[in-house]
Amino acid sequence: MSSSVTEVTPLAQDVRVTEHELVVSLVDGRTISVPLAWFPRLLHASPEQRSQFELLGDGEGIHWPEIDEDISGAGLLRGVRPSKKHSQPAA
Repeated sequence: MSSSVTEVTPLAQDVRVTEHELVVSLVDGRTISVPLAWFPRLLHASPEQRSQFELLGDGEGIHWPEIDEDISGAGLLRGVRPSKKHSQPAA
């Protein structure tokens, strides 16, 4: 028996940043949570800055304009952390 796997692009529909986690709800019903320590810009941002995000495309990515942070749903699912070069807190 053969089976085929179709990859679906994860699309965010809601984003929540707690004191310790980034929690992303996807349109397909899944929820991804990752340690906030993976994203130092978010970790060091104020609660107000954390709440000011934009969904990019149809939810393929998340952008925080005030702290210049971009995260993709696909990257979160793969467990991809940003490189240290790009994850330093904005000055």
